[in-house]
Amino acid sequence: MGIAMWFCMIAMVVILIDQVSKIWIRLKLDIGDSLFFGRWEITHYENSGMAFSLFQGYAWLFGVIAILFVIGVFYYRSMGAWKGRLADMIAGFLVGGAVGNGIDRLVFGQVTDFIMSRSGRSILNLADYAINIGMIMLVLNMAVRFVKKRVCHAH
Repeated sequence: MGIAMWFCMIAMVVILIDQVSKIWIRLKLDIGDSLFFGRWEITHYENSGMAFSLFQGYAWLFGVIAILFVIGVFYYRSMGAWKGRLADMIAGFLVGGAVGNGIDRLVFGQVTDFIMSRSGRSILNLADYAINIGMIMLVLNMAVRFVKKRVCHAH
């Protein structure tokens, strides 16, 4: 599979799974209703702001920011700044998550969240998890590259 295929495949799978899960939640649960799957709590919540329900009512602005982020990723990819399978996988998770939540913000004016954290202090969706995975992969990749560069220069 070509490098660019990883980017496209991961982004499309994230968007598809995210949107299908949100449609299912909106169809099956009223806002505030919960289901339990073992130790997992699924609660339907609609967020018109950003993380931790900050800036409520600005979903359109965060939708525009998501579009600009995706444009930025495509720009950096076209300039050759993001190279290799790992970079494309990271970009796929980040773009897939941004587009998944961007669709909600621009179409519905709010994001459907439903996965309650064990602490009960936050509630996320699958696009949020994809963004988190992409960010963790990005930070780890940067750390490994930094260490390798330091080791190579030390010898």
